Amino acid sequence: MTRPDAAAPWLAPGEATELRETHSAVVILAGDLAYKFKKPVDLGFLDFRTEAARRRACRREVELNRRLAPDAYLDVIRIEGSAGRSLDHGVLMRRMPSRLRLSTLVTEGVDVRADLRALAGQVAAFHATARRGSRISAAGRAAALRRRWTNNLNESQRFCGSVLPALLHARIADLALAYVDGRADLLAERAAAGLVVDGHGDLTAEDVFCLPDHPRALDCIEFDDRLRYVDVLDDVAFLAMDLEHLGRPDLGKLFLRAYLAASEAPTVRTLEHHYIAYRAFVRAKVSCIQHDQGRPGAAEQGRRYAELAAEHLQAGQMRLIAVAGPPGTGKTTVAARLAGRLGYRLLSTDDIRRELHIPAAARYTEAAKAATYEALLERASNLLRRGECVVADATWGTAASRAAVDQVATRTRSRFQPLECRLPSAVAAGRAQARLESGASTSEAGAEVAGELARQWIGWAPATVIDTSGPIDDALAAAVTAVRDHGG
Repeated sequence: MTRPDAAAPWLAPGEATELRETHSAVVILAGDLAYKFKKPVDLGFLDFRTEAARRRACRREVELNRRLAPDAYLDVIRIEGSAGRSLDHGVLMRRMPSRLRLSTLVTEGVDVRADLRALAGQVAAFHATARRGSRISAAGRAAALRRRWTNNLNESQRFCGSVLPALLHARIADLALAYVDGRADLLAERAAAGLVVDGHGDLTAEDVFCLPDHPRALDCIEFDDRLRYVDVLDDVAFLAMDLEHLGRPDLGKLFLRAYLAASEAPTVRTLEHHYIAYRAFVRAKVSCIQHDQGRPGAAEQGRRYAELAAEHLQAGQMRLIAVAGPPGTGKTTVAARLAGRLGYRLLSTDDIRRELHIPAAARYTEAAKAATYEALLERASNLLRRGECVVADATWGTAASRAAVDQVATRTRSRFQPLECRLPSAVAAGRAQARLESGASTSEAGAEVAGELARQWIGWAPATVIDTSGPIDDALAAAVTAVRDHGG
């Protein structure tokens, strides 16, 4: 579908006067102008009860929004009473054409892909020159992100049972805080790299207008600077989330990928999911407040946003998968294929053993095995702390090694899942010998080693058994199913 009136002026002649309301403002639309006034309310995260507070917020709104839409924000206006006494202040804006609102275009099925790419470029350029500094970067670290989550969780707690299911709210809290608490290194590194900026903070499809020359993004956060000091990925995740909420996750992904291409900002998929979840939960809280103010349909919308938050927290949940089994059971093949299917990082004792440059004669001594496992666990811990999920391929034949990998997951607040590849020992020994003779693997275990380890093998009680006696595709499918069923 094509855009309506794509080449027309911003506003059609004789646009009607309208009154619109948000949870914190009233907007009067008249002719080609818009007049926005703050409500004298205290919502916890903002307090506009005094005229002075509303005046400050209006001035900040004009100043801050001119960074992305200078021609849309015209001035701060004053309402006077008798004898020239100031009663209130408002924001004078150029009225945007409602038919070109991004949310409207998306809902009507209009092709907005070019607009989203243009907007992604605009936001990338805005972020490149946005304010940075120690106070701003601190807002992107784990302590600040955790505080934002707990504030939103606490402010929405009173709606549990009436709007939000209590179990859903608790699930969101558990997943969100586990991610933040285990990713302090990732967040600190992004802050140190200048990826936390004085951004927009509230980039939604409702406040983006796809005008013929270029999109206009309006209505950034002005009432609390700390909510605008965000990781660049957090800033753009809001619109990606909003597009998904409108039923177009494909457009959300397009916008996010276009932004990352334009900005060349580094990213981690789990962090993308986390910030999308955070933004969905912010909207869930706002919908709860709107429900409290009597807005029809707000309760259902709040539940949908909360469910979306839970879905992305689940998708971005940190995982450490240990693929275990004696030589010849196919664990290395299953681990490699599983890591590729899930997009996780693969770590293997076979590869690490060679990288450690241990002499061939000493590679399977107790000391060498301990060093190999220690190196694997350290790498796994580093990756998990930086938002990368891991598949760890090793024999995992001892109680000590199993306890150690479980502890890595616990320390990094990651979900741990062991998979045990199982095959009759005679078949496993034959496969191991054939593999050794062909040189097709970095493993140095032949039939003799495989047989000895199989005789010593003790089943891993918590592990899901993967039958590797059939085609590898069947074993992979079983492993993928086990991981997905272990969502927690």
